[in-house]
Amino acid sequence: MHVQVNSHHIPGSVELHEWVGSTVEERLERFDDFLTRIEVHVSDENAQKAGADDKRCQIEARPKGHQAVSVTHKAESLQLAVDGAVEKMRHALEHLMGKLDTKVLSGGEINDPLLDEQPQAVKDAMLEEDFLEKQEALDK
Repeated sequence: MHVQVNSHHIPGSVELHEWVGSTVEERLERFDDFLTRIEVHVSDENAQKAGADDKRCQIEARPKGHQAVSVTHKAESLQLAVDGAVEKMRHALEHLMGKLDTKVLSGGEINDPLLDEQPQAVKDAMLEEDFLEKQEALDK
């Protein structure tokens, strides 16, 4: 996974780029095989003026074979903006991967990898769930 850091109205020092890049790479490491590239844009929206929530971090991730996913977070400090954006991106990628793992087929069947590996265990769990729901309804 390649992480590219861009800065606007913030001095783009080597240390800043390394810090942002390593933070993003470390926190999104589990998606390494799923992503081709990540672009990070950090900026100070008010330039040199002070202001509330004027630091902004936008992260754009490019999953293999899918459209790019983009998130933005604003905060009072650059560290909080980067942390917030990374957390939003982690959540967005988990959501995307979850949608890709379990798909409902056109016939209403569920395409679940666990169902292929342990079909009896999945069926037993579904039957137990149905049984518990019926017992709960009878108890009311």
